[in-house]
Amino acid sequence: MGFAFRVCLETGTIVTEKDRRRGPRPGAARPVERKPQATSGARGETSEAAPRTLLRREGERPLERVPVILETAASDGYHLIDSGDGVKLEQYGPLRIVRPEAQALWPKALGPEVWGRADAVFTGDTDEDGMGRWRFPREALGETWPMRLLDADFHGRFTSFRHVGVFPEQIAHWRWLADTIAAAGRPMRVLNLFGYTGVASLVAARAGAEVTHVDASKKAIGWGRENQALGRNEALPVRWICEDAMKFLLREERRGTRYDIILTDPPKFGRGPNGEVWHLFEHLPLMLDVCRELLKSDAAGLVLTAYSIRASFYSIHELMRETMRGRGGVVESGELLLREAGLSGTQRGRALSTSLFSRWMPQ
Repeated sequence: MGFAFRVCLETGTIVTEKDRRRGPRPGAARPVERKPQATSGARGETSEAAPRTLLRREGERPLERVPVILETAASDGYHLIDSGDGVKLEQYGPLRIVRPEAQALWPKALGPEVWGRADAVFTGDTDEDGMGRWRFPREALGETWPMRLLDADFHGRFTSFRHVGVFPEQIAHWRWLADTIAAAGRPMRVLNLFGYTGVASLVAARAGAEVTHVDASKKAIGWGRENQALGRNEALPVRWICEDAMKFLLREERRGTRYDIILTDPPKFGRGPNGEVWHLFEHLPLMLDVCRELLKSDAAGLVLTAYSIRASFYSIHELMRETMRGRGGVVESGELLLREAGLSGTQRGRALSTSLFSRWMPQ
């Protein structure tokens, strides 16, 4: 006798209940219980969705590769110059930028003659999501500047939350994404959840994929559209959607929409455009479960990145393997890191860990 888990999207609570249905074939998901729903509109959209059941999967778990370290080395548009004493010095296009970095526990390798020539320095709250302000020691700078990575043009921007519109450690994922799309030999559909400013979406679209980009922030969606226009890429097939990620996923599941690749980069905590609350440790299992349902039978990958959480990569690794039970393939998990490259961008210095990741692939 199996069990199903019911998750309330409003409270995040999980309640177990006996599954009275006959168990599915190995590797298949158990059916989802749904309450009767009133429909409205020409397309028959539901007015209120019943709570989605977190499915217990059966079958063998995927193979595993751990730990896997994905490293971002220097590129034409970005490199980590130096780090230490709780800060990092980075080269973003033409600008040299200093930002807080709690994991840089070691002393700086370069002296004040290098650090003192930074174009912008973030000051204020040193928490990951803390607010602060930018100081420009050399000359006043505008809010944005042009950037280019992996043939994708976008705006860097000085935000009050220390971020600048791109997470360069993700370049390792973007290279895999572009290579996978190019090698597919068929049209590919990509879903980019919590897509932020859309650099990954533009990389995927330039590689030949049709992309759906979802983020709950109107500012982020607007920024993504600006990035698309900057490179004169308005014709690229990117659909920009401002919506709560879970609501979007559940609607896509009801519609039967399927994707070849899903990228998801959820925050530790967040709010949707209508006040929806997101807690990573409460809602991540259900989110991944629905993502699995949205993967095509010949899908190419499901990628999860997690920032600023107190957990081992094994936490999300085992969750991903349970989620993908019965689908075969392999789950590789570990850390994303940046490698110091000095002023020249050619040196091989210390490694700075930035985030955890887990990635399922069919082989």
